[in-house]
Amino acid sequence: MPAKKSKLSRFELGKYYLANLFLRGVIGGMRLLPYERRIATMGAIVRGLAPIVGFRARVRRNLKLTRPDLPEDEINRICHAVPDNAGRAIMEHFSPEDFIARQSTAKVSGEGVGSFDTAVAEGKPVMMITAHFGHYLAARIALQHRSGQPIGCLYRRMANPYFNDMYVEAFYETGSPMFEQGRRGMVEMVRTLKSGGIIAIVSDLHAIGGEELTFFGKPAVTSVLNAELALKYKAVMIPCYAVRQPNGIDFEIVLHEPVPHSDPKTMTQYTNDDLEVMVRKHMGQWFWIHRRWKAWKGLGVQPEDMP
Repeated sequence: MPAKKSKLSRFELGKYYLANLFLRGVIGGMRLLPYERRIATMGAIVRGLAPIVGFRARVRRNLKLTRPDLPEDEINRICHAVPDNAGRAIMEHFSPEDFIARQSTAKVSGEGVGSFDTAVAEGKPVMMITAHFGHYLAARIALQHRSGQPIGCLYRRMANPYFNDMYVEAFYETGSPMFEQGRRGMVEMVRTLKSGGIIAIVSDLHAIGGEELTFFGKPAVTSVLNAELALKYKAVMIPCYAVRQPNGIDFEIVLHEPVPHSDPKTMTQYTNDDLEVMVRKHMGQWFWIHRRWKAWKGLGVQPEDMP
């Protein structure tokens, strides 16, 4: 967990304060542009910075591990698309008013739509299982508009305590409740489930203490807590994806059939496999910059080759 202000040295606080001023200045300047242009511009900026900050190299290493069959032109396309999508998502996060107006009426499709509507109508607890794919907040906005109910969202505090305030404030613009990762946030999230509410959880991170499951056929340590909660509180667990459309601005929200209740490991592997299907369809929209695979033994690669 990121350290609180009281735990940081004067030097660290000063460094974070200056970084905060710079980031706020960049975002404030970008917000002067018309919405569509500012989203595209931030995508271009992050795409341009990707080789410098190491994003492109990490994408390549992840693809080498999981998709060694890809031709070079497709790898290059993904290396451009991933940071572009990330940059767009950053600016969308910090453009909540326009983002909400645009995505409230996003198309919602998929075989899980009926299950979602039924669960909401019957007052059952619902867990929307999403990922760093497209931009998951678009799904939250669209589904809140569709259901007429708030969707709680779990978030992780940023390392920069000054910039975190701006980050969380923008998060709250897309809805509440918000649950900060940690004991208190977990208690609040469970309370929402017990009351028959809806929560959204991003599930595609390496989780310390999780189970070693697979993703793209490689060992990927994954938290099974989501499945444990679904079983305990009889929640409907629906895989959910916000697919960025060709214009780079709009999204289609795709809901898959609910995850069958069985045991935590089986259910979590199901969500990993479901996400893999979506990523294979839209390779440039998943956050390949993540350090998703950290185990290397037995994978046929050396530690220095791992992302």
